[in-house]
This record gives sequence, structure tokens and C-alpha cells, in this order.
Amino acid sequence: MTKQDEVRSRTQPPTDWRRITDRLGSQWMRGMATSTVLLVACLILALLVRTWPILQNRSLSDLLLGISWHPLRGEFGFKPFIVGTLWVTGLSMVLAVPICALCAIYLAEYAPRSVARIIKPLIDLLAGIPSVVYGVWGTLTVVPFIRSSAGPWIDHHLGHIPFFSMEANPTGYSVLAGSIVLAVMVAPFIISVMEEVLRLVPQGLREATLALGVTRWTMVRHVVLRRALPGVLAAVVLGFSRAFGETMAVLMVVGNVPQIPHSVFDAAYPLPALIANNYGEMMSIPLYDAALMGAGLFLLLVVLGFNLLARIILRHLARLSE
Repeated sequence: MTKQDEVRSRTQPPTDWRRITDRLGSQWMRGMATSTVLLVACLILALLVRTWPILQNRSLSDLLLGISWHPLRGEFGFKPFIVGTLWVTGLSMVLAVPICALCAIYLAEYAPRSVARIIKPLIDLLAGIPSVVYGVWGTLTVVPFIRSSAGPWIDHHLGHIPFFSMEANPTGYSVLAGSIVLAVMVAPFIISVMEEVLRLVPQGLREATLALGVTRWTMVRHVVLRRALPGVLAAVVLGFSRAFGETMAVLMVVGNVPQIPHSVFDAAYPLPALIANNYGEMMSIPLYDAALMGAGLFLLLVVLGFNLLARIILRHLARLSE
């Protein structure tokens, strides 16, 4: 075959067989993408079916706002576990977000390429460490540090504030211990998203601002961060949803006491730890299985809602940067 014949064969329209294979391939990929959405719907439906028996016997407000958890007496109040989850997750965000923001700004705006090539793989390595390893680290390091050093010092200087009182629980297994471990766990995710968002800011804005004679930090604070603020918030939301459902590491250091905490040194009992500790035990108790499935359904819906919110914010940011 000559070169002219090869060029002619390449420019000819596709045959019917090629059209059929292209159509089948596109339909197959569409089906695989749709299956992921259907999987989430199936998870929600399965949990709802298993939760339905307790919803028929207890009102939703009684379950979410009840403070008593006594399965043997038929009392399934989720409020201590929900409040404990919010305490641990919220405090972990307070600890993690400022540090993660500064790290992301350094990597995106200040770090030389040689330094960024070293730091970024190390940050990614933190994301790949199993959660049980973080739990062991927290048990052996964070809990003793809070019990013997940080806790007494904070209690001595700020103990008059109920939020920082250590009198009720001097063991070190506390909301603060869980929050520190959780902050370290979610930091790689927040830093990665924040860095990518900061890099989406057009370079022309940076150059135009620096041409006015301002410092780089002024440019970052007033131009880059202001333009990337929706994406930064989305990174925080994604980190919150990631932390909200964490189980093993928090379970090992938070104390697992079904109570509403009033201090960062109080023990708590997050919802994921409740499911991990109790599922499979005492399943002969009426409605006990349904109650745990209800906790799982609540966690799934909360995490799904936060992820959808973060995706909407990131999509809005992408449209603004175009």
C-alpha cells in the first residue's frame, strides 16, 4: 500500500462496525459511572430498611435528642454520641485548618520546586498511613502527654474556665486527644486541596498585584486568598466530612464514655466508635441492631451532604477561574 492509500484510508469516514464499538464503549462507561451513584443509593436504602423498625417505635426527635443510652431498657438516645462527634471533629478542624492553610500557602506561593518535591510526597505519605497506626501513636504519645504535661499546665492556667477544666477526667483519654490525632490524619487531605485551589488563581493576577510594588504576602492575603476563598472553604468542608466518619484512631484515644462533654479533657463517645464497638454484640436486644444502623445512616447522610457541598463550591470556583 502506498502512502497515498494510507492517507486516504485514515481520512475515510468510520465504518458501521467502528460506530457500533464506539457506541458500545460509551454506553459501557456511562453504565459504570452510573453504577457508582446507584451504589450510594443502595447503601442508603439498605440502611434505611434496617433502621425502619426503630423509626416505627421511636420518633426521630427522640432518637436524635435523647440523652439516655440504655439498650436493655429500650432507650436509644443519640445526642451524647452526636455531640461527642461534633466536639472531636470541630476541635480537630480548629487545630488543623490554620496549620494546613499556612502549609498550602507555602507550597503554592513560596516553596522552591526542589523543596516542594520533597515535602509533597511526605504529606501524601501521611494520607496513606493506616488509621490504627495513628491510634497506637495517639495512645502511646498523645494521651500520656495530655495526662502528664499539657493537661495539668492548661488546667492550672485556664482551669477556671469550664471548657479547659481537667478535674472530671485526668486520664488523658479525652476529646483533646482524639482531636489532635484526627487533625494529623486529615491534614494531608486539606493541604492537598488547598494547594490545588491556590494554584488555580490566574498568574496574571499575581503579576499585576506585584507590579504595584506590594509585598508577596500582601498579594497572597488580599488577592490570592480572596480569589480562592470558596475553594479553601471547600477544602475545609472535605476535611470535616473526612474527620466526621473516622473510627479506629478516635476510638482508641477518646475514652468512649456515653456522655455530653463539657471540657476538652472530658471523655466522649463518637458515633463511629459506637458502631465499631457494639455491632455484633447483644444483637438479641430488640431494636438494638436497628439503632446502630440508624447511627450508620445518619453518618452516611451527613458525610454525603458535606461532600456534595464541597463539590458545589469547587465547581463554582472553577467557573470563576475560567
